[in-house]
Amino acid sequence: MMMGLGPLLLVFMLGLCLTPPTLAQDDYRYRHFLDQHYDAKPQGRNDEYCETMMRRRGLTSPCKDTNTFIHGTKNKIKAVCEDKNGKPYGANFRKSKSPFQVTTCKHRGGSTRPPCYYRATAGSRDIVIACEHGLPVHFDESFYRP
Repeated sequence: MMMGLGPLLLVFMLGLCLTPPTLAQDDYRYRHFLDQHYDAKPQGRNDEYCETMMRRRGLTSPCKDTNTFIHGTKNKIKAVCEDKNGKPYGANFRKSKSPFQVTTCKHRGGSTRPPCYYRATAGSRDIVIACEHGLPVHFDESFYRP
């Protein structure tokens, strides 16, 4: 009886060993997305906000040209990866069905070395994201609502 369970146990153990790295990779990409693009309750949404957030999030060595922060709940952003609040867009993206409050920070030019200076644009826009396993992993673009 133990001989018959050996191969089954081996397959089960291999499955346990191979699954966590995949989940960990998804979790890493999702956390990276949140680090770069998520701020639930922004303070100000002006040029100073952008300069502070870009520095805090490690996006100033070198100065990142453009970055958008999405404001709202994580669940609402994740819903874009599903039919609840998203629809297919292009080959591998999802476009939100409802607008999000966002702040886009654009580097003012000059040196790409710190200190970095940014111009803030706040608005309400549809967002386009890439999703993997139901989690947002890449911010692609946003659209102003008329």
